[in-house]
Amino acid sequence: MVDTCPTGTTEYMTLYPEQSTDKALRLGNVVPDFSAETTHGQMDSFHEWKKDAWAILFSHPADFTPVCTTEIGRLALKYDVLTELGCKLATLSVDPVKSHEDWLRDVVAHCENKIEVKFPIIGDQDRKISKMYGMIDEGTSDAQSLPLTIRAVFIINPENKLMCSLNYPACVGRNMDEILRIVQALQLSYKKSIATPANWPYNHQSIDMQGSVFLLPTVSKDDAEKYFPTAKTCEVPSGKEYLRLVRMEDLGAGDMVPKDGKGAGN
Repeated sequence: MVDTCPTGTTEYMTLYPEQSTDKALRLGNVVPDFSAETTHGQMDSFHEWKKDAWAILFSHPADFTPVCTTEIGRLALKYDVLTELGCKLATLSVDPVKSHEDWLRDVVAHCENKIEVKFPIIGDQDRKISKMYGMIDEGTSDAQSLPLTIRAVFIINPENKLMCSLNYPACVGRNMDEILRIVQALQLSYKKSIATPANWPYNHQSIDMQGSVFLLPTVSKDDAEKYFPTAKTCEVPSGKEYLRLVRMEDLGAGDMVPKDGKGAGN
């Protein structure tokens, strides 16, 4: 549920247009809907499949490739925690579904943990979805035997708006802990009208406020006093009162603050 602070999340989201003027997919845009065949059967509508939920669309260049094999295995290990967060998960490549099914046996065999791949893998053999989401170039992709540009991650909110987009080269595997951290941060921002600092939740340890978060810049002074009475404004040379920290415990999310004290400082 979106935070009720009038100048918080709802106002902040108006800064992002729902559609772009040049057909490019950008943050805040409503993501394209599509139908597709998957390893879990026919998906008639991506929007209906994820209805009212957070979702991750996670693409990989091709089946039977080394980095992708480890990524699907590691993503499978995060499935349960992502599901607990109300986040649905689907992956995609330009291979047919039969290839996905054959390859998954290798994925399970190679992963050192006992895994079960519980999420659907979408077949995008005609590259329609990849082009729609800007993962490959519509003008040149048909000439490519291996479209190396589509190691992408799209994190989408319950209103089908794109909240985060990550693009990696084919030679660099993605960090699933970071993807989980992003989902947690996005959901916290959505529900509490806050923004997470660099290195969150390992931040502001030097002032004994590890894991604390900032109020969104749109939150007015009056709303800050009403909805976040314990917020601490950090003093800076400019004298501007924009670094407004609030402890996670005061947001009812103290369990998200690490207890090990590791990580960087401010």
